[in-house]
Amino acid sequence: MFPALRLGVRAPVAVRRAVAAQRLAVMQRRTLASPAQEEHKPTKQSDVAMNIDPYKGGPSAIDKAVHMFFFTEIVRGMWIVLENFFRPPYTIMYPFEKGPLSPRFRGEHALRRYPNGEERCIACKLCEAICPAQAITIESEARADGSRRTTKYDIDMTKCIYCGFCQEACPVDAIVESQNQEFSTETREELLYNKEKLLANGDRMEPELAANLYSDHVYR
Repeated sequence: MFPALRLGVRAPVAVRRAVAAQRLAVMQRRTLASPAQEEHKPTKQSDVAMNIDPYKGGPSAIDKAVHMFFFTEIVRGMWIVLENFFRPPYTIMYPFEKGPLSPRFRGEHALRRYPNGEERCIACKLCEAICPAQAITIESEARADGSRRTTKYDIDMTKCIYCGFCQEACPVDAIVESQNQEFSTETREELLYNKEKLLANGDRMEPELAANLYSDHVYR
């Protein structure tokens, strides 16, 4: 714009004044624009880390000293003990007293029958296929009318993880898990359930099993 300035030649007074005025205008524009630019200027992570106070809002040294020397945590704990000392106990005298169980509780297995006495299981083997622990073993044969029924239905209760997949997979609600949780044994062989044992469980607990299935039919 001014060749004399680029060549290093001393410019006239008027030119020097024009250049000075132009520089002053540029500086004024930068000064006016700087507050807005500073607001939107991204801050460096190092600057942010320098401004963070890890102890801001935390307990002071005096508070820490008071808690340490006067054992306030122990006092609060003893106060909770004293409060619960005069309240009725939450414990129950098991097995003479028992708490409520959900209808979806998964306990001992059972095979159900129809009201006419016919067993429900149709030997589809879906429960055997879906069992993640491979605890179920089924053998079946065809009847004279063409229907299939099981000749062998074994469950190794030592393998069972009580996931309930067998009950969910059964299309006729034949294999179910009852609310019975008190079936501990003295030997491992007693936990190898066969078809007769499972049917006996179903005959003994049929009213309870039917009521549990009915209460849960809305969600299935």
